[in-house]
Amino acid sequence: MDIQLVDETEKLVGKQIEDIENILEFSASYLSLPKNTEMSVTFMDNQKIQEINRKYRDKDAPTDVISFALEETGEGELPVFFDEEMEIPRNLGDIMISIERAQEQAEEYGHSFERELGFLAIHGFLHINGYDHMTEEEETVMFSLQRKILDAYGLKR
Repeated sequence: MDIQLVDETEKLVGKQIEDIENILEFSASYLSLPKNTEMSVTFMDNQKIQEINRKYRDKDAPTDVISFALEETGEGELPVFFDEEMEIPRNLGDIMISIERAQEQAEEYGHSFERELGFLAIHGFLHINGYDHMTEEEETVMFSLQRKILDAYGLKR
């Protein structure tokens, strides 16, 4: 899996970025994604994520994670235009994480900043793979899978 990680804040240390890359690669393997899959993760501050939230979601407040999926499919389905035999990479989309909100939430929930970053990365990753939590049924499926991946990876609260 090809993961482009960008820290616009320049506040994360190499190990934190490496941990996010590792957990996303683990998640891709857990979902049995094709090897030629790519995505991006951008770490930003509250001000920047609030601008994106306002522009694309009509919510004028900072949030923890925003995902933009390039494919709109059901859970586990490949889009019609993607064929695993093709040599072009499958691009899942982009995840944006506010490291300020991650820090605030880590303190609020009583766990480490690294655990919160990992949780948010997996949460965004599942969104760009077609999972959502708009209905109670969707929420049950997504949050159950999220917990299974976190537990299997060993990222505990």
